[in-house]
Amino acid sequence: MPRGKTTPLIQSIAKQADITFRGSPSSADGDNKIAADQQTELISLLTAVRATDLKIAPRNTSPSSGAAGLHSPPVTYMHICETEAFSMGVFLLRTGASIPLHDHPGMNGMLKVLYGKVSLRCFDKLEDDLSAGPAPPHFEPPLAAFQTASLRRSALRSVAEYSEESGPCLLTPLRDNLHQIDTVEGPAAFLDILAPPYNPDDGRDCHYYKALRTVAGGGGTGGKSGEEQQEAWLLEIPQPEDFWCGGEPYPGPAVSF
Repeated sequence: MPRGKTTPLIQSIAKQADITFRGSPSSADGDNKIAADQQTELISLLTAVRATDLKIAPRNTSPSSGAAGLHSPPVTYMHICETEAFSMGVFLLRTGASIPLHDHPGMNGMLKVLYGKVSLRCFDKLEDDLSAGPAPPHFEPPLAAFQTASLRRSALRSVAEYSEESGPCLLTPLRDNLHQIDTVEGPAAFLDILAPPYNPDDGRDCHYYKALRTVAGGGGTGGKSGEEQQEAWLLEIPQPEDFWCGGEPYPGPAVSF
């Protein structure tokens, strides 16, 4: 009798992601109905995935520099699949590259490093009504009057490094929803799942931010780890000019539903 084909790990991940997030509506207030046992199974599958499972090899890339560097994206994306429930793909970062501080409105996310190492700075956005809490501090450099409408009170939740041996980094609509991703000592790649996918028509557009310094010293630029939080002030900004994301084909096993 012929042997049955082994299901690729990425197919199992996609199927479990669909089970975990399908029927889990987006909610800006964090009321996402996700079954804990299904999420645990998805985390277990993601923890096991490696670059070789997706036929991706680590790249010895140097920081973008010179004329060629001006035309080479610091980050590229390999699209794997997308449904109404979730999207999945791989981000590849050149040495020294960063994905600027950004948000995931009403979304859950899972990030699993495939090779290299990345540092993640994760923030929680607090109330948007600045009149509901203490007055904003003075910033250095000072903000223009028109910028105050783009000011966001937040909390620096964590600063941590992840490698291929680490489990996935998780984000929810309320916790760790904003993050900045920096490479550490070389290029890196990570598998990325977002549920539901970005969709500006449904209020899930990507916004970029900058952590501000206060006159008192530091503001939102310091670091804490673990459960300890530090107040931070973020300014919503346009997409930074030195960041853009290119695309390239995904070489791994096809995913189907």
